[in-house]
Parts: sequence; structure tokens; C-alpha cells
Amino acid sequence: MSHFIQLHLLTSYPPSNLNRDDLGRPKTAFMGGARRLRVSSQSLKRNWRTSTLFEEAIDGHKGTRTKRLGKLVFDRMSAGAGDKIAGASAEKIAEVFGKLRKVEKGKKHEYEIEQLVHVGPEELTALKALADKLSAEKREPTDDELKDLLARRPTAVDVALFGRMLAAAPSYNVEAACQVAHAITVHAAEVEDDYFTAVDDLNTGDEDRGAAHIGEAGFAAGLFYLYLCIDRDLLVENLQGNADLADRAIAALVESAVKVSPKGKQNSFGSRAHASYLLAEKGDQQPRSLSASFLQPVNGEGQAIKAISKLERQAQAFDDAYGAGADSRFVLSAEPDYEKPALKGDVHTGDLQDLLTFLKGDD
Repeated sequence: MSHFIQLHLLTSYPPSNLNRDDLGRPKTAFMGGARRLRVSSQSLKRNWRTSTLFEEAIDGHKGTRTKRLGKLVFDRMSAGAGDKIAGASAEKIAEVFGKLRKVEKGKKHEYEIEQLVHVGPEELTALKALADKLSAEKREPTDDELKDLLARRPTAVDVALFGRMLAAAPSYNVEAACQVAHAITVHAAEVEDDYFTAVDDLNTGDEDRGAAHIGEAGFAAGLFYLYLCIDRDLLVENLQGNADLADRAIAALVESAVKVSPKGKQNSFGSRAHASYLLAEKGDQQPRSLSASFLQPVNGEGQAIKAISKLERQAQAFDDAYGAGADSRFVLSAEPDYEKPALKGDVHTGDLQDLLTFLKGDD
């Protein structure tokens, strides 16, 4: 069974603002002597795990990231047990997951954890059940009840894939089974400015023909390279040995990666896109990105075909230098001018369903 799965994607986005910096402009990075557009891995993972496609594929095995577990407890308990018991219980339960930051808003207390925590569905269910029990019995939780709230390895697929850190209970940390690189353009790119105006529908223009609003927004277009690496053995371990759920997790992640676009400014730019090309690799070999393919920016016309050629040539160059980088490979292409892989060895081609079958762990 293959230990590692590596994915290399090329996705073209039209003018857009997929992932904004602190000034509201598209994020960038400097690489190979040229400025590139960038989409952060945090943005990508957030959009994948919250997509309808991902949630439906994993069917109930999705975690929740929040600071508001204490508030959830307080709201469930206050009516039945009163604010005093509810507040004390909310504090104790919230502190199981992280350091408490009690923020006073008017006359209400928000029992908020300082750091976002990622909890599995069974942990959230246990927390709600305990809150309801304490409310009915009008009491605070015992130490044993608090210990039972955490699962060492929750069955949440997104926790298993992307990990979690619990500063208050480090023994319940989960090491991420999937690493996601920041997506970067294969070519140099410049952020442009969109100067726009809005007109008041009720302004007849008889006295004032000026715009009701004037604004400016940054945007850019590009062909992005994205690299993912999945440690399948660790994923199965994180999911308590459930290999079938691990396969479903991989399938959900891969389909989301090729189909789900970042949501940044989608209503303004309509920049949804599917990947034009994907190279999947599986084997026990030490993983490596193929980002070196694009140290020299891809220029001129036919960028997609040139980028595919550079990527496959780099993969083959690594193979020639260090030995095969994977036991087998799969190429999924939606690029009309692409003919066939330029890679040696065991290389498969087909559609998305063929790819998902290729990635299953029963090889």
C-alpha cells in the first residue's frame, strides 16, 4: 500500500481577487526573480473543508473550528440552571479546550477561548450532552466529566487531514496528515486596479450627474501551481484505523481541490474554475514539490501547455537524478491541446472517477 500521495495541480483563474492581503489586494510572493500571485494554504483548506461537495462526501465526519464552545454551553444551560451555574460550567468546560478569555459585552459574558480549536463531531456531541445534563441537574461538571470531553483521535476527516493544536491539552494534538503549499502563478504577474462607480437609481440626473459611489479594488489573473502531499498511513492512524473513511477523505479532498475555488470577491469577478491539469503520484518515496519547474517564469502564448511540459520534465529530471519519485502516476487533463504524458514508467490517464479509483488504498 502506498505511503504517500502527491498532487500537482495547474488551475487558471481569470481576473479575480481570490485571497486578499491586509490592504484588500491579491496576495503575492517573490519567486525566481519575479513577482507571483499567491493563494494561501489557509484560504484553500478553509474553502475546501466548508464546501458542500466536501461535506456531502464525508457525510457527518466533519469537525468544527470555533472559539465559542463556552458560549455554546452557557446558552444551553442558562435557562435551566441559571446564569451563575451556567457561567461556572461554561468556564470549566471551555478551559478543557483552551485558555479562557472572558469578554464582557454589556451585561452578558461571552465565554470565549483565546485560540480557535478544531473539535470532532463526537466531541461536540459530548459537550452538548454534558451541558444538557448539568442544566437538568443544576450543577457544575466534575473533573471526570471534563476528562471525557476530548477524544485522542476524533473521527473528523478535516482534523485528521489538517491537524489540530490544543495548548491546554497537548496530548490531544493531532498531527496533520496532509500538507498544502501556497498556490503560486507559474508566471510573473502584476496586480491591477479596478476603478468603479455606482449610480443612484433614483437620481434623475437633472441636478447631479455624479456617481453615488466611487471605489477601487485590486485584481489579477494567473495560472496557478498547487502542491499537496498526503501521508496515507498517518491519515488512517488519525481516523482510528478506518481505511475506508481515509479513502473517502482523500476522494473528498481531491475532488474539492480540482473543483472548488476560493470565495474571495466571487460576486465581483465570477472567477470560479476547475483545474486544467493534475498529476497524481503514489508510492513510498520521499515526497518533493515540483515548484522548481517554475523558477523561470513561463512566458508568452500557450502558457498552459508550456507549464505542463515544464512540470513533467522536472518530475522526470528528479527521477533521472534520484530514482523514481513514485511507484505509479496518474494524469488528469482538461487542456484541449495536451496529447499525452511525457513521463516514463507506470503512468495512467483518465477522468476524475478513474483518478479517485487510482488513489484508493487497495493497491
